Amino acid sequence: MKQVKRILAVMGVVLLVLMYLVTLLSAVFDVGSSMDLFRASVVCTVLVPILLWGYLVIYRIAKGKDEKELQETLQRMEDEKGGQSKEQHKKR
Repeated sequence: MKQVKRILAVMGVVLLVLMYLVTLLSAVFDVGSSMDLFRASVVCTVLVPILLWGYLVIYRIAKGKDEKELQETLQRMEDEKGGQSKEQHKKR
């Protein structure tokens, strides 16, 4: 699992660096679509890490490892969500 995380992390870093490099070069050489490339870079800065996290979750589920940990995390999230709903209900 650690090796998969490393590989995905390196792929994410390489993808983001290449995206920024293309944006920088297009701005320096005054390509007409520089602003569009900048917007794509900003969006990818957010989306790439989210997608990599999603791939890791899917990989973990597919491999069947750490299923107990995943269930505990989901249960804890549901408990916290339920606790927040009760607190909001009390405030009303």
